[in-house]
Amino acid sequence: MPANSLGQLLMTGVPGIELDAATAATFRRIQPGAFILFGRNIQSPVQLRKLIDDLRELSSVEPVITIDQEGGRVSRLKLVGTEPPNANQLRDKGDLDLIRRHGAITARLLRMFGFNLDLCPVLDISFDDEADNSLRGRCYGNDVAQVVRNAGAFNDALRGGGVLSCGKHFPGYSRAPLDAHHELPVIPLSRAELDAHELAVFRAFAQRVDSMMIGHGFYPSLESTQTPSSLSRAVITDLLRGEHGFEGLVMTDDLDMGAILEPYGKGESGLAEVIRLAISAGNDVAMICHRVEMVEKAHGFLADVPRAELERALANVAAFKAKMAPPDAWDEAEFRRRDAEVWDLRVAVLGAEGAAQRSPEDGKRSPVETY
Repeated sequence: MPANSLGQLLMTGVPGIELDAATAATFRRIQPGAFILFGRNIQSPVQLRKLIDDLRELSSVEPVITIDQEGGRVSRLKLVGTEPPNANQLRDKGDLDLIRRHGAITARLLRMFGFNLDLCPVLDISFDDEADNSLRGRCYGNDVAQVVRNAGAFNDALRGGGVLSCGKHFPGYSRAPLDAHHELPVIPLSRAELDAHELAVFRAFAQRVDSMMIGHGFYPSLESTQTPSSLSRAVITDLLRGEHGFEGLVMTDDLDMGAILEPYGKGESGLAEVIRLAISAGNDVAMICHRVEMVEKAHGFLADVPRAELERALANVAAFKAKMAPPDAWDEAEFRRRDAEVWDLRVAVLGAEGAAQRSPEDGKRSPVETY
C-alpha cells in the first residue's frame, strides 16, 4: 500500500492559528486523515474558517475535521461566540426538546466552520457530580436510562444536522479514581458491575453513533495484562467490536495524555510501541493532539503494524468518510445568527439571570485542552 495512505490512520493537532510553511509541508507529505482543533487554533470566526479551508486544501482525501464542542467548559467555539449550557444543566432542566435543540444548533455552527465530526456525546454516567476525574459538568445522566435518553437526543439531532458523532469514553471512565490526563487510572470494577452500568450505555449506542473514542484506563476485569483500554485488543476488538457489534470508526483518546506517556515514555521507542499497539488492538485512528512534531514519526511507525490490521483500519476510515457532509458556505452574518441561537438556548435552560452569569472558564482557553 502507498506509504502516504497510512496517514489516513492518524489524527493530529495543529500548532497555531494558521499553517506555517513547515507544518503545511509535513501535512502534505504524510496526509493525515484527521485534524483536531483546540482553543489554541481559534482567534476569530474568519480565521478559523480559513484554517479549516487550508487543511482541506492540502489533503488529497477529504479529511476529518473535528473538535470538542460539548457545552459548558468543553466548548471550543465559546472563544468566538456564546458558551452553550453543559450536559449537567441540560439534564437538570429535564426537557428533551432543549437537548435536541442543542444538538441541532451545534451541528449548524460546526458546519459553518467546516467541521464534519463532533467529539461527543459523552456517554459516561455521573455517579458523583463533584468527582475530580475531568468529567464534571459533562455527563447527561446519573444512571443508564437517563444517559441513554438525554445523550441520545443530542446525538440524533447532531447527526440529523449533518455532523457525525462520537461516543466517549469507552468502556466507561466515570468511576476512574484519577484523571487520565496525568496518569493511568485503575478501575477495579467487576465485569458484572460494568455490564450493569457503564457498558450498558455503550451497548445502547453501538448502532447510534458514528464513532467511538477509547479512554485510557486499566480495567482488570476486562484485560489480563496491565494494558490501557485504548491499547487493548480485549477491550476494543473482543468487547466493543465483537460483543457489542460496533461497526463504526474507533479512535484512541489523545496519546499525548499522561496515562500513556507515563508508562510508555515520551521518546520515539515509546511512541513506536504505542502506535503499533493502538492499531493492532483494533483502533482505526491514533490521536496525537499536542506533540505535533511527533506525527511524522508516528507515520513511519505505522509500517510496523501487521498489514491485515492496516487494511482493516483503512477500510473503516474510508467508510466513515463516505458519510461526511461538506461544509456550509461561509457567511459571517449567518454565523452570528447561529451563535444567537446558542444564547437563546442558554436563556431557555438557565434563565435570563443565569445565562448572563459568566462561568469561571468562559472565554478562556483551558489549561488542559484534551478531553
